[in-house]
Amino acid sequence: MTTFSLRSLRLRPGEEHREPKEIALEPISLGGQRYLPVPDKVQAELAVSRAQSGTVFELHYKTRLHGPCYRCLADAVVDIDVSAREYQATNPESDELRTPYVADDQLDLSAWARDALVLELPGKILCRIDCAGLCPVCGRDLNIDPHGHDDEELDSRWAALSELKDKL
Repeated sequence: MTTFSLRSLRLRPGEEHREPKEIALEPISLGGQRYLPVPDKVQAELAVSRAQSGTVFELHYKTRLHGPCYRCLADAVVDIDVSAREYQATNPESDELRTPYVADDQLDLSAWARDALVLELPGKILCRIDCAGLCPVCGRDLNIDPHGHDDEELDSRWAALSELKDKL
């Protein structure tokens, strides 16, 4: 876990502190699948700005995520450019004015970087844009072996639904 101590910063309103940081990223689990950030430690740019009413935190880094394709389960690689911003009020009256990544004057960079990475992910991680996926009948990869199946005999358990379809 990578943290940044806010105790040493003595910023006045309008001042900013920028610092390169190496952040450790942990594997991400999405939909029961595991995705690995490569490398597991990334170089990030951290900026802390003091505003009149609080502190603004900015984090920028790039990473590559490896894991299974959403459609065919082959290896997929996604390059992601992460840019995140958080705000912490000086005297927060509600949770909305407080960032969950600051506790005891420590900024949890690993948790923040992980959450920001997940928010930047595409809706579906694919091995390629035109991935055909797996055959719903036999389960073979349609990217490697594009094929079709002849109309096979329907399962007898669906016969009642077929009759209803014909009536409608």
